[in-house]
Amino acid sequence: MALLKPSYTALVVSSSNKGAEVIMKYLDPSKFMSVTVVKNAGEARRSFISGSYDTIIINTPLTDEFGHELALYASENSSSGIILIVKSEIFDELSSRMEPFGIFTIAKPLSASLFHQALSFITAKQERMKKIELENAKLRSKIDEIKIVNRAKCTLIQYLNMTEAAAHRYIEKQAMDMRATKVEIAEKILKMYED
Repeated sequence: MALLKPSYTALVVSSSNKGAEVIMKYLDPSKFMSVTVVKNAGEARRSFISGSYDTIIINTPLTDEFGHELALYASENSSSGIILIVKSEIFDELSSRMEPFGIFTIAKPLSASLFHQALSFITAKQERMKKIELENAKLRSKIDEIKIVNRAKCTLIQYLNMTEAAAHRYIEKQAMDMRATKVEIAEKILKMYED
């Protein structure tokens, strides 16, 4: 079985055209299927409303704010991986301030190898987050199913004076006999008695 190559979306925020071009040059088009480029923090915040991004790359300084404020905003309001590019003179200070928020800081001038390492780290983190979100969705679905079956058991106990064990056996037997899931049987029971 061939593994599908992951594809990501990115938002590049750079007031400098040259900076945006350098960043775009480093983004592998086979990995990044969609890249949006904006010039300032205001445009970036508006683009958060219309879509979500796997990776956000902010090349500071921006024209309407420095850029670390935008990085913090994105960290609090999205699950995106965030890279903040700053001048080397302020790298140590900003890096230590951004790290607790999961923001990856890189010093200028931009090194291709360091940028690719940061992107690899961010995309690996995003893949892990997607797997966790998928597992959470499965668990929530399973919990919802259990709640429905338990409500149906309570309904059988209330209306047919069954014991909990008898209600459980009844739902299981009906599911086997009708070749249906326990949830489908539970939903039929709830519809019959609760409507």
